[in-house]
Amino acid sequence: MQQPSSPPSGGARGAGSPGSADVIDVEQAEAALVEHYPRLVRLAYLVLPPGLGRNRRVLTAHSLTQRALPRGRTATAPPALPAQRGSAPRTGDPGYAYVRLRVLRSALDAGLPLRRAAWPKRAQLPPLLPQVWGLRLFPKSGGADELALDQRLSALSGPARAAYVLRGLEHLDSAAVRTVLTAAGCTGEAAAAALAEADGTEVLHGLLESPEFDPCSLHARPTDLMRRRQHAKAAVAALAALLVCGALLGLPGSGWSPDGAAAPPYAQNPAGQAALNPGKLTRVPAAAWQTSARTDFSVWPARGSLTGDTALLRRALAVWARPGGTVQVSATPGTPAGAPPGPAQLLYAGEIDQARVVLLYDGLRIVRYAEPKSGTSGAALDFARVDGATGPQAGAVVVNRSDGNVRYLTAPWVTGAAARDLLRPGAAAQRLSRTKDGVTSPFPSPALAPAAQPCTTWHALALTDSAGTRYSTDLGELVPAHLTSGRPDAPGEAKPAAWAATACSLAAARSHGVSTVNSWAYARQALPEANGTAEWMCNRAETWRGGGPRTLALFRAPGAAAAVVAAKSEGAAACGGRDPRVLAGVRWKSRGGNWYLVAGGSSEVASVSAAGSTSSGNLLAVRVARGAGVALTGVTSGGVKVSALR
Repeated sequence: MQQPSSPPSGGARGAGSPGSADVIDVEQAEAALVEHYPRLVRLAYLVLPPGLGRNRRVLTAHSLTQRALPRGRTATAPPALPAQRGSAPRTGDPGYAYVRLRVLRSALDAGLPLRRAAWPKRAQLPPLLPQVWGLRLFPKSGGADELALDQRLSALSGPARAAYVLRGLEHLDSAAVRTVLTAAGCTGEAAAAALAEADGTEVLHGLLESPEFDPCSLHARPTDLMRRRQHAKAAVAALAALLVCGALLGLPGSGWSPDGAAAPPYAQNPAGQAALNPGKLTRVPAAAWQTSARTDFSVWPARGSLTGDTALLRRALAVWARPGGTVQVSATPGTPAGAPPGPAQLLYAGEIDQARVVLLYDGLRIVRYAEPKSGTSGAALDFARVDGATGPQAGAVVVNRSDGNVRYLTAPWVTGAAARDLLRPGAAAQRLSRTKDGVTSPFPSPALAPAAQPCTTWHALALTDSAGTRYSTDLGELVPAHLTSGRPDAPGEAKPAAWAATACSLAAARSHGVSTVNSWAYARQALPEANGTAEWMCNRAETWRGGGPRTLALFRAPGAAAAVVAAKSEGAAACGGRDPRVLAGVRWKSRGGNWYLVAGGSSEVASVSAAGSTSSGNLLAVRVARGAGVALTGVTSGGVKVSALR
């Protein structure tokens, strides 16, 4: 693992001694930049606004650092800083102080809001270089302490973050920090306010050297592969449309206005044309579900005020078969986005929130077509895989999202709908009214909440039928994810109290094609030094495509409202129906200031070992050094090794 460079000799303590030069040449600045590049990028990453997201913060931090060299052959050196107390008398490095000041000034500029009356500064714009296409880059994940520090830093203003980082990473005192902030463009009053704000944040300076904040040691994950593929197809379709547009417009009676936003047809295939005939759509009778043994989308009746609008249905089918270049196409991971294989089933066609919406089902996918009430410009086409959906998983489909709210079309067997805030399990549910077609009134959608916004509410949809009440939540898909609670090999319907501490962790499962999420409190642990009792929980999100489950192990300290992520994995069998065993650990600091490795396993774990200690049972607490690397393993009563989730 790459470690950040140590502060340069005297560079972390000032621009130079009083006798340093007044100008910096480009070679001197370049040498300082190359030598201390990891440290400068870490400084930029920590000061940049957290709302940019981890991927963009990484790229922006590298971009700002690489642009820190002077444009001319020389540049004016920054003001000298006094030597820090306890430091050895060494010659200062004005080249490092210069590039550090340039990086800091650009990082602070990047956090300024854009104004209509002023041109944006270069740091406020997305970086042109470096860029990584097809990958998302983010630093390695830390523990609960790093997560807590990141949340504290996100609550600070830009200058206050800079003050905190200059103290903790560069070891500057208050006078030196004020000098640097002033040189970076802050007024004297703003610098003093930033220092005061930083003083109000818990001192966790040692964590700033953690891999959690190292943008030079990165994980890489692909972007949305299906969306990229759809964009490529849409680009090809748009190019083909441009090539034939002139010929189509020049022919008498030709044109593609009847198909709205669809691209021109490429060939007259009889089977394909039959699938696009609105008259051949399957329309299930209204009472069919009452006598059917099935409770899935195949028994949903056709509902809505526009089920007889043949022109609308033809446009929806045509766009499904060949979306034009202006159509916004999205598909959940693992969902094919091709044309219908045959005549589809009509679920809904009606007007919702200034839009005309059509919902179709082909046995594998739910397809949503939406267009404005006037015209077809801005049409959208969404695909979601729902093969095997039955009962609670086939209880609702998203009709529309707008203004932070979501509306659902509910199954015909649903007798009542409500919205419940999972973070307040004791509060009464908010009853949702429904139209005669089964469309709910709008309520807040957690899928539309800004990523940088603190998680203070998480609304779930509660649907009641003859079998009871089931809960699901909007994770950005057409079909909400079904929530369950209990052991993963025998889960039950979700109980709001079981989700109160872990609901916010659902944000990690947004837009991943999730069908079901289970929450299981698998252990309780009495903490050392009489610090109370903690809870261990795991959340596992299963996907419609069957692969790529996402598992989180969560630790809830005594008195904490929410659990923190102790470990996470993609594709692991732990905490699942086939292998419910789970083991995880986290470093924890007692009220007395001592650090421990605390670990919790499920009931199948008979012993836990770490740091040379072995405990009998599924719990362990052992004193460890703050930064020590510790291997954690467990063993069942039958001698089977259980690896810690990571």
